[in-house]
Amino acid sequence: MASLQTLAKGFPGWVFFCCCCCLPLLLTSSLPLKGASTAHHACRLRKINFQQPYIRNRTYTLAKTASASDKDTDNRLIGQQLFVNIRENNRCYMMKRVVEFVVKDVLLTEAKKQYPHVEEVAQFLASLTSELSSCQFPGKRDHIEKNLERMKNKMEQLGENGKTKAIGELDLLFDYMENACTDAPKKGGNKKKN
Repeated sequence: MASLQTLAKGFPGWVFFCCCCCLPLLLTSSLPLKGASTAHHACRLRKINFQQPYIRNRTYTLAKTASASDKDTDNRLIGQQLFVNIRENNRCYMMKRVVEFVVKDVLLTEAKKQYPHVEEVAQFLASLTSELSSCQFPGKRDHIEKNLERMKNKMEQLGENGKTKAIGELDLLFDYMENACTDAPKKGGNKKKN
């Protein structure tokens, strides 16, 4: 009986504690709302991935080296045209697809023998797409596939210079990926104009 009285005396304190401390924590928790999509969270990378001076320097150096050999200054492979008809919250998925293509069909080809640091940059970009493995596009992908196909076709039309151009735009790819896939986008992702 004494323990029941002690509990009853302490009860208002517990109610006060729960209302003041626990309730705000529950209300501000990061649990998704009922019906909310978690795909958006899967399409996010940590900003720190892009803040590594070593890999940023390697990527930009590789782009600069290839850009010096690029004879075509009229065309752009990596640019805002990739985002035509793509909602902002789906841009990371778009960039994931572009990076997958560039790694597989550009960097891991004969280019790895032609330019320095290609394998390091390819490995870094592949690690980003691996982190985005659960990033999916809900619904029809028509616009994404169409924009990706345009980029591939333009690269193909440029012939041998197409891969050189893609490598020369790795700095843009790096910046666009950072802007689309991190919560705090970096300003100035379009250094080169279309």
